[in-house]
Amino acid sequence: MLKVKGVYFLGIGGIGMSALARYFIHKGKTVAGYDRTPSPITNSLQKEGISILYDDSPSELPAWLSPAECLIVWTPAVSSDTALYKYLNTNGYVIKKRSEVLGDITHNMRALCVAGTHGKTTTSTLIAHLFNITRQGINAFLGGISLNENSNLILSSESERVVVEADEYDRSFLRLHPAISVITSIDPDHLDIYGTAEKYQEGFDEYARLVKEIIILKKGYQVHNVGCEIRTYSAKEKADYYADNIHYNEGRLYFDFHVYNSDNEQHIILNDMELGVPAWINVENAVAALAVAWEEGLSEAVMREGLRSFRGVYRRFNIHVQSPTLTFIDDYAHHPMELSATIASTRRLYHNNQIIGIFQPHLFTRTRDFMDDFAVILGTMDRVILLPIYPARELPIEGVTSYVLAKKIGEKAVVVSKEDILQYIDCLINKNMDSPTTLLTLGAGDIDRLVEPISTIVKKYAD
Repeated sequence: MLKVKGVYFLGIGGIGMSALARYFIHKGKTVAGYDRTPSPITNSLQKEGISILYDDSPSELPAWLSPAECLIVWTPAVSSDTALYKYLNTNGYVIKKRSEVLGDITHNMRALCVAGTHGKTTTSTLIAHLFNITRQGINAFLGGISLNENSNLILSSESERVVVEADEYDRSFLRLHPAISVITSIDPDHLDIYGTAEKYQEGFDEYARLVKEIIILKKGYQVHNVGCEIRTYSAKEKADYYADNIHYNEGRLYFDFHVYNSDNEQHIILNDMELGVPAWINVENAVAALAVAWEEGLSEAVMREGLRSFRGVYRRFNIHVQSPTLTFIDDYAHHPMELSATIASTRRLYHNNQIIGIFQPHLFTRTRDFMDDFAVILGTMDRVILLPIYPARELPIEGVTSYVLAKKIGEKAVVVSKEDILQYIDCLINKNMDSPTTLLTLGAGDIDRLVEPISTIVKKYAD
């Protein structure tokens, strides 16, 4: 695969695809790609010298693209019905899914993988940061932009280790070769792919059987018929790795990290570990990352410094504006369990504030499958502003709309178009300045395009 001269990406603007594009540029390959619309990621790639098309006409393909010398990397987020895919598929090009390419690249490396419905990106990025501050560094293909590295790709010629986010969508994680894997959660999702919750669990069971040495599994979940050791972790109860004494001190978040194994009665405590991103939701992710670091032999000093200096991941509980009266936080949460955790963390951190949430549902199928759960969890906020459903790869489903979701939530919910949302927020904040307020933007679609203009509005009213 690495003998090819050029690599063309169908769906280059995806977070996982863009990391691979950067990898092949680093390896000296000619790289270009297609995506449906411009985005911050595609803009960044173009600044790095990668040519990107937004028209799927085969006539626009670069002249250097040839079946004998080039590889096509494809994500199913781009339909196989597009003109580009059909042309490349019928003209002798080698087309591989992103997961196949990632599996090939990492096959001969010591893979530290993170799977799970929630928390994959923050956990894998923190693991990468813990190792990256050591002399050898780390290789990492991340599912988000590390704010420490300002990239979703980290490379080191000195390290044999690679951190990989193991994505269950389209069963992509079954292409990987994990030495150690964290499994953060197995809450049903992507039922358009798996069909049922039982099949979703079976997918994780199959993935777990690929792990060669150790699974670090969030306590309360199970995997079946695996051939490696299993360690549990938690931020709520005792486990092989767990946190307690979680507390804030002058806006900083601390906890005690416990290593406990009932077989040999080992019990070690690292007291007052400071977490650089002071969100309660991140403590559990931090315990999982520290567990991997412990298993791989990192020192206490490295773990403390890495945890303290961690800046987080783009769109994972990013605090953009903070004042005594008005705070604005952006988060990627798009599954009911993720929303619940983000809202709970916000309540803990800003317990005197009213919470106004702006949520963009992601996918018609996910909205349909979890409609009642979304309604209950979003309803725990003081006000809910819903944007229309972001379709991504899907066509609309009759009876599945943001208006139906708003009706289930009740009077505190309203649907606002993207064209009107900024004016609506401006008016809403202006009328609600009589009490401290935290504004949340939530979702996995293109709601991130609103973060900068919303920040500008919020700063206008913040003390």
